[in-house]
Amino acid sequence: MSASQPQHPADAPAGLAADVPTLLVKIFGKDRPGITAGLFDTLAAYSVDVVDIEQVVTRGRIVLCALVTAPPAGLDGELRATVHSWAESIRMQAEIISGTGDNRPRGVGRSLVTVLGHPLTAESTAAIAASITATGGNIDRIFRLAKYPVTAVEFAVSGTETERLRTALATEAARLGVDVAVVAAGLHRRAQRLVVMDVDSTLIQDEVIELFAAHAGCEDKVAEVTAAAMRGELDFEQSLHARVALLEGLDASVVDKVRSEVRLTPGARTLIRTLKRLGYQVGVVSGGFTQVTDDLKERLGLDFAQANTLEIVDGKLTGKVTGEIVDRAGKARLLRRFAAEAGVPLAQTVAIGDGANDLDMLNAAGLGVAFNAKPVVREAAHTAVNVPFLDTVLYLLGITREEVEAADTHEG
Repeated sequence: MSASQPQHPADAPAGLAADVPTLLVKIFGKDRPGITAGLFDTLAAYSVDVVDIEQVVTRGRIVLCALVTAPPAGLDGELRATVHSWAESIRMQAEIISGTGDNRPRGVGRSLVTVLGHPLTAESTAAIAASITATGGNIDRIFRLAKYPVTAVEFAVSGTETERLRTALATEAARLGVDVAVVAAGLHRRAQRLVVMDVDSTLIQDEVIELFAAHAGCEDKVAEVTAAAMRGELDFEQSLHARVALLEGLDASVVDKVRSEVRLTPGARTLIRTLKRLGYQVGVVSGGFTQVTDDLKERLGLDFAQANTLEIVDGKLTGKVTGEIVDRAGKARLLRRFAAEAGVPLAQTVAIGDGANDLDMLNAAGLGVAFNAKPVVREAAHTAVNVPFLDTVLYLLGITREEVEAADTHEG
């Protein structure tokens, strides 16, 4: 590099030399406008450089920490006196600690741990923090993502591998009755650009086959087969054909009736609307029927939708399905297909489902979320959400409630 070319920061030595004297300046008290500007105006008179800043405001109380280089020789005492005097003038408290160098480097292994509680108790928070410590992890920061409809907080953790942390916290979360998601930190977290959901008992509150069965007078028989299939006790394709056969002879007009009976899961519209505004692509895969998923795709503005198709001949259901069967393996296959069409790496996809036939899809995705799922699914998925609000999945992606509301206001 020639002398005339400035050195790019990325090529420069990392961090501050360990022996450089530094001061940690901490200001705390009642928050008000101008505190941050006032502190740095005060420090500016002593020609210090800013190494790091942290600021937190909780219920109107501020804690502001500034790590700065020490002032020129002989001015340390004057700086301290001036900062304390300034703090007292605005009824704040100040603490100044001498040291050397920058903050201690964070340990290898970076993860983000999202904890959802309804409510989030002190007991569960203590247990989660202790489990993080037990894996060798260190909590670097804690940030609240949402206060309703659940309390959601995010822990930035370093010093331990993501998979080890996920395994340890999954057991603790189940014991405590809270939902915990662990993902690797990094740019890819915000770059997860495709979300694919199951439909029955995930996007919607119903099992579509049971809605059709109610019109055919065979609801109980179909429900028994559905429950066994979702528990993984029956082969899905065989159970699908058995259930659909019971619908033979139904008038095709029942399709419109079933569409009108479908109930979206609370938070479903908010989830999809927010994801779309953030540039995500959203799709559904279902062991149900295109007669319903095509309608949902249009109503909700989905990018992808695939399901089984009920055969209709001469205005009647034949009791058969046509085309490609969407089963457990088919859902994972469709996730990969949607990702390829969207131009999204599989590692940057999110899959959400509740049944055993969703497991391959959940495990194939970069983040698999078991939503109010059966035990076998909760145990196998990357993370589980056990509150009845689908939009809580947004918090697992690091999206705050304030961002959701801001997007809604902007749209309006």
